[in-house]
Parts: sequence; structure tokens; C-alpha cells
Amino acid sequence: MSWILLTNDDGVDSPALRPFARALGRIGEVRVVVPDRERSWVAKAITRFEDVRVARVESDGLEMWTCSGYPADAVQLGIRGLFDEPPSLVVSGVNVGFNFGAAFLMSSGTVGGAVEAWVSGIPGIAVSAGTNGEWNAWKAFAHTPEAGSGWERVADLATGLVDRVRASGLLAAADITTINLPFDSDQSTAVELTTVARVGYDNLFRDRGDGVFGHDFSGNLRAFAGLEGTDLAAVRSGAISVTPLRMPEAATVPETIRDAFDG
Repeated sequence: MSWILLTNDDGVDSPALRPFARALGRIGEVRVVVPDRERSWVAKAITRFEDVRVARVESDGLEMWTCSGYPADAVQLGIRGLFDEPPSLVVSGVNVGFNFGAAFLMSSGTVGGAVEAWVSGIPGIAVSAGTNGEWNAWKAFAHTPEAGSGWERVADLATGLVDRVRASGLLAAADITTINLPFDSDQSTAVELTTVARVGYDNLFRDRGDGVFGHDFSGNLRAFAGLEGTDLAAVRSGAISVTPLRMPEAATVPETIRDAFDG
């Protein structure tokens, strides 16, 4: 393996970034290229009408590159713009919050970074951690110094899982792989190979008056199919989910429907 490109969508100040970069360094050379601020919910957005500005910074003894764009921009720059050779693996995360289920997969900047790796012909792994408890309280805690030991533990677990995915051959079997860890996971936590839950979400915006709507997601998910064997079910049971994904492929349809279009 040449080197690992690490990105995220929570930006350079994410409490999970430095622990994960250091932990990944135990399995290979790591180069960090991340947005210079939080860029959540942007999926695989690419900056089109503005220049992307890159800065080289050092923090806690780690050399990193920041960019003014999105996670997919950071991955594109890390693969094709900043270094003499491309990475052999792109890892995105650890995200502050789960990215399970189809709705979040298509919205997540963390997953978007891994998808951009696939677009460039590089294996991608997206890693997220969250809580089954009250989201706002946990997110506030996750950014405090008291959460630091938790992020160190999550980083160690996530690194072990990245190495396990790589050693198992899953990188060749899937286009990208997503991993979701409950924040309180430890070495005894079960790991399940899962599918993606077919879920959507309800209203994302609250009317603030005068034609202004603000993002105010309630956390409610709408299931379109059963959840057994899915990433959502695994995480809600307290397990770690590992989900291999194939990029867009044609759906399998009955011959009666195919006949309506063929010929």
C-alpha cells in the first residue's frame, strides 16, 4: 500500500480527526486533506463556480491540508492535485453522527468523500460514529474535552475495522464500504456485515417566517422496507455495522415490465 488519504465532512476542527489520523498511521502512511470548516449534508458536491483554496497547516504535531470546498473536493485534490502519486485507499471520517440508511448515505458528505474516491478508481471507506440516545445532548458532549478518550477508543476500533476490511478482500468485492460504530463500542462489540436500510426522512426545514426556512431535522426516519439485516438495525441493537456498497446499477425488474420498454 502506498499511502492512505484521510478526509471528513466535519472539518479540520473535528474532535474525531486527530485521534483517527494518529491511529490510522499505525497501518500505513496517512495524509490528511479536509474541509476548512464543517461541510455536513453536502453528499458528493463539487465546487464549480468558486476557486478552492488550499492551506498546509500543522496541529497537534500532525501535518494537514485544508481546503475551502467540500469533502469530495478534498478527495479529488488529494488524489489528483496535491501529491506526486495517488493514494491506494481513501478513508473518510470518523463522522460525528451515524450515516446509516439510504437517506443519510445519499446526503452524507462523509460518504460523498468515499464515493469520490470510487469515481477516481480508488477504494473508499466511510466511517461514522453516533449514539442511540438523545442526539443533541450527545453531539454537544462529543465536542467537549471529556469526550476525548471516547474518540481515541473509536479511532482504535475504526482503524482495526479498516484494516479488517482491507485484509478480508472486501475492498475488491465492493465499490465503497461504510462503517457505523456506536460511540460506546469497544473490543467486545459485535460486528455485523449488513445491507443498507431503505429509509427516508421527514421534514428537514422549519419555517422561521418572512420566507426563511432553517434546517431543523427531527431525526424521524420513514422505512420503505423491512429493517432486518440492515445497517440501521445493527446499530440500533448496539452492534457495529459494516456495509459493502456497489455504485449505481440498473435495478432488476420483472419481464412484464421489461416488455413494456423493449422493442
